[in-house]
Amino acid sequence: MLRTSLTVVVPAYNEEASLPVFLPQLLDCCERNGWQLIVVDDGSVDGTALVLQDFAAHARLRVVRHKVNRGYGGALKSGIAAADTPYVLTVDADGQHFPEDLEVLVADLRARDADMVVGCRRGASVSGWYRALGKAAIRFVANRLLDLEIYDINSGLKVYDAVLAKSYLHLCPDSMAFSDVITLVFISRRHRVCERDIRIRPRLAGSSSITTATAFDTVKEVLNIVVLFNPMRIFLPVALASVALGMLWGLPIVLRGHGVSVGAMLAIVTGVVFFFLGLLAEQISQIRRS
Repeated sequence: MLRTSLTVVVPAYNEEASLPVFLPQLLDCCERNGWQLIVVDDGSVDGTALVLQDFAAHARLRVVRHKVNRGYGGALKSGIAAADTPYVLTVDADGQHFPEDLEVLVADLRARDADMVVGCRRGASVSGWYRALGKAAIRFVANRLLDLEIYDINSGLKVYDAVLAKSYLHLCPDSMAFSDVITLVFISRRHRVCERDIRIRPRLAGSSSITTATAFDTVKEVLNIVVLFNPMRIFLPVALASVALGMLWGLPIVLRGHGVSVGAMLAIVTGVVFFFLGLLAEQISQIRRS
C-alpha cells in the first residue's frame, strides 16, 4: 500500500518561526497516513535546531543536520537520499502549503500510476513582480527547449518515485533550481509526470530567499539539462539561424555582382560550426546518459 511507504522531506534553513506552527500539522498528516517525516536542518544559524529538538521524541520524525548551509537543493538531496521508502514527497518549511494537499498529490500519484506529481500553483498570487517575471522567463525557456506540458515546474511540493529520484540526484544542483531541474530530468527521461492543482497561502513567517540571481541560475541549469538530454534543441536553431542570416545578407550582394560578403560567409561558417558542435554534443550526451 502506498499510504505506508512514503517519506515526507522538508528542507529547513532559518525557519524557527514557521516550524513550530507547520511541523505539528505535518506530523498529524504523517500520523494519519502512516508516513515518515525527514526534516533537513540546512546549517541554520537561528533557533531551528532547538525547535526540531522539541519534536525529536516523535516516532515519525527524523532530523538530518548539515554543519554548513548547502542550499535548498543540497538539503533536498540529503533528505531524499536518507529516505528508505518507495515514494518521497518534498514540501517547503515555510507553511505555504496545506497538509491536506499532500494527501491529494499522493492519491493522484496512485490513481494515475505516475512517477511524479507536481503541485501546481496556477493562479496563485506571486510576491513581487520580479518573481512573477522570473517564473515566466523560466517557463518560456523550458517550453521552447522541451516538450513541456507541466506549468509549475519549480513548485516545491512534489511526490516522486524514490528510486528514480535518487538515481537522478547527481544531475541536480544544490541551488533553488533543484525543483525545476528534477522535473525536467523526469520529463526528459520519458517518465510519467502529472500535475495537480493545489492551494497556496502566505508564508507563516520570514521572507523568501529567491532573488533575481536565482532566476538566472535556474535558466542556466535548464540549459544544462537540455544540453545533456537533447543538445540539438539548442545548437540546431542557432546553426540554421546563422546560415539563413548569412544567405539573406550575402545573396543580394552576389546578385549585384559585388562578390561574396565576408560578413555573410562568416555567418554561414558559424552556422556550420554550430551544427557540427551540436552533433559532437549529441555524441557526448549519449555517452554521459549511458
